[in-house]
Amino acid sequence: MLANLFGEAGVVIRHRDYAALRCLAGIAPVTQRSGKSCRVQRRRAANPRLVDSMYHWARVASQVDPICRQRYEALSMRDPTHGRVLRAGADRLLAVACAMLKAGTLYRRTAAET
Repeated sequence: MLANLFGEAGVVIRHRDYAALRCLAGIAPVTQRSGKSCRVQRRRAANPRLVDSMYHWARVASQVDPICRQRYEALSMRDPTHGRVLRAGADRLLAVACAMLKAGTLYRRTAAET
């Protein structure tokens, strides 16, 4: 899944631009304001291959990784929609990937996380 991200968003990854990567992958929400109303919805102007890749990355991570599973369960208690909870999980995974790229480190799970 991360390989697809590197292939589709090479320029954004090269600059380590987390905000642009969120928009390109469809994770950043869109706020629409009109007078007294304010509505937040998912971003539709995104790369469809990245959207699909991020969805499956978050879905598999919530099934396999214990930390992602705990975050998924905690968020699903507050928010009823599966897609929104997975987008929040994908946002965390994307933030971790960008931090690892900026620092030039590998992901190592600590003993407290297992």
